[in-house]
Amino acid sequence: MASFPDSVNENDIGKAKFIGELLVPVAPFDQKSGRETWTVAFAPNGSYFAWSQGHRIVRLIPWAKCLKNFSIGHDGEATNASSPRRLSRQNSNGSQEIQAANEPREHTIDCGDIVWGLAFGSSVPEKQSRCVNIEWHRFKFGQDQLLLATGLNNGRIKIWDVYTGKLLLNLMDHTELVRDLTFAPDGSLMLVSASRDKTLRVWDLKDDGNMVKVLRGHQNWVYCSAFSPDSSVLCSVGAGKAVFLWNMDKLTLIRKLEGHHNDVVSCEFSPDGALLATASYDTRVIVWDHHKATILLELGHLFPPPSPIFAGGANDRWVRSVSFCPDGRHIASITDDRLVRFWSIEEKAPQAIGSLTNGLCCAFSAEGSVLATGTRDGSVHFWECPRSVASLQHMCRMSVRRLTSTRQVETLAIPTPLRDYLTYKII
Repeated sequence: MASFPDSVNENDIGKAKFIGELLVPVAPFDQKSGRETWTVAFAPNGSYFAWSQGHRIVRLIPWAKCLKNFSIGHDGEATNASSPRRLSRQNSNGSQEIQAANEPREHTIDCGDIVWGLAFGSSVPEKQSRCVNIEWHRFKFGQDQLLLATGLNNGRIKIWDVYTGKLLLNLMDHTELVRDLTFAPDGSLMLVSASRDKTLRVWDLKDDGNMVKVLRGHQNWVYCSAFSPDSSVLCSVGAGKAVFLWNMDKLTLIRKLEGHHNDVVSCEFSPDGALLATASYDTRVIVWDHHKATILLELGHLFPPPSPIFAGGANDRWVRSVSFCPDGRHIASITDDRLVRFWSIEEKAPQAIGSLTNGLCCAFSAEGSVLATGTRDGSVHFWECPRSVASLQHMCRMSVRRLTSTRQVETLAIPTPLRDYLTYKII
């Protein structure tokens, strides 16, 4: 089991490359409360970026257009007043631009209440609704359908058509605010919502948004949930030290993972589904083999490692968010020490760090080259992910692990070093 490094030399840690930001215009009477960007999200096909910019507003921006503005800083020049930051501010204010009819359009959505959770969902016609007895449905989702779900402060979930910005569904069953949303990545349009009412709810949007199941087990607020890439497992975390794993075929609890010393607030699976990263207020990100409930790697944000008593209380290294890069080799984390960190699963110390004040959330773009981070003032900062060429070994391992669990790999008649590599015991 990997743990904290023996020593950390700050001079060996690279500087994360800041490439641009999206700013929100602030009125003189604007209050700080309600301006937070609690969630940022990228569309699975890479077409759109969405963020909750505070005060009920969600912005939907074509990602290619956004990235084109940021590309000014990609050649290594310093970011200045005429580079991506200024362009981003103008775009977020809704400046008028000539646009082709077939290009994705920018939308500003007023959700009616403070937005806590965002999630994109795309439809695959072959994935039918679980409700097979009903032949007629109000909505017929096509192959090109792209939806945005927003979780609100009043407990409602609103479903929007990304291409038109129109409201499609209004889901009402939670009794407290909806903190997080996640769609099954298999195109079935199964949506899971996590709420402060201590429950997770499973919704079938192909059945006109009917609720399928209430998942109970959390004793306190539920902060975050994430699907495995094959949509068979759901991870959920909340105000407690346990990490919950759910079987989404049977809609039952599989097990709880124990190892954190404080509330667990964020979780995400690796692209091959072999690893699970969880972030906690105990100053750590833990990388699990969720198949065997074992800890493979601990990413510490405080050196030397704090005692369980310190980690379990109030400290200035609370990890707010964690995100797995699509390359399967990098992890990003946001902490209260005003830093964003980029980690490699092959190392125990950060690969790169950047200055970020009041960071709350983060998400990688679909291609994995950019990290978006949301802050308390409603703005979004963008960072370039550290670049390196993945080894052929790693790409083969990801291909194998997309189809096999740890236990299945352990039954293979292969040499022990290869088995350990495929099960990430040797990173």
